[in-house]
Amino acid sequence: MSEANKLYRRLVPYLPAGVVFVGAILLWEGFVRGFDIQQFLLPAPSVIGATFGENFDRLLHIGWFTTKEALGGFAIGCSLGILVALATARWTAASETLMPFAIAANSVPIIAFAPILNNWFGIDNPLSKMAIVAVIVFFPMMINTVRGLTLVDPSAVELMRSYAASEFEILLKLRLPNSLPYMFNAFKVAAALSMIGAVVSEYFGGNRSALGVFITQEAAQFRFAEAWAAIIIACVVGVTFYMVILLVERLLIPWHASVRQAER
Repeated sequence: MSEANKLYRRLVPYLPAGVVFVGAILLWEGFVRGFDIQQFLLPAPSVIGATFGENFDRLLHIGWFTTKEALGGFAIGCSLGILVALATARWTAASETLMPFAIAANSVPIIAFAPILNNWFGIDNPLSKMAIVAVIVFFPMMINTVRGLTLVDPSAVELMRSYAASEFEILLKLRLPNSLPYMFNAFKVAAALSMIGAVVSEYFGGNRSALGVFITQEAAQFRFAEAWAAIIIACVVGVTFYMVILLVERLLIPWHASVRQAER
């Protein structure tokens, strides 16, 4: 099969999404112009695009500021989730002790955490936003990693023990490889949640160079085209983050069924 055919087969699954996206943009533009919707209610995509181009440098700056908060919280939350999952999967006492706290933390909405963490770390301190993101991504990371570490074939475990393999060797050569697909599912979920958490946490105050603060300020002054342009930046960052995780997954676990199916 030629490279052109391979590229075509890889792009075909994304064609319906592209058609829907273009159709939605055209429908949006036609709706706003056809019904003469006021710009302060719903700007047309063409207006948002023009505003995006005019403010590109500024939007890029504030987008990078929020992206750093999202990345920091992603790294902290996922690292803690994996560490807690390792302890939870290994020791029953750790599971019974830590699981209720993890569930309780996941049940609390962002709007409850944000003011408290802003007070702890300082409203302008990016660490407060990273902490909020870390809380959001921690639970899906921990739960998926625990599932991957525990849902292994019992016969494979018995076979390794019959060869006098230690628990660490079983973890390293069996449990961790088995958990990688589950972990990457959690990474992909966390990639989207981290950007959402970072932007929403900034609604409660933060540096003027942050996306959430910029959106709230522009919306309060009825400059909704600028607010929508900032939302585009958040969407682009979130999609890019997700695609990077997807690429890393294909590089690290090419043997998994989902990856092989995607490459056909």
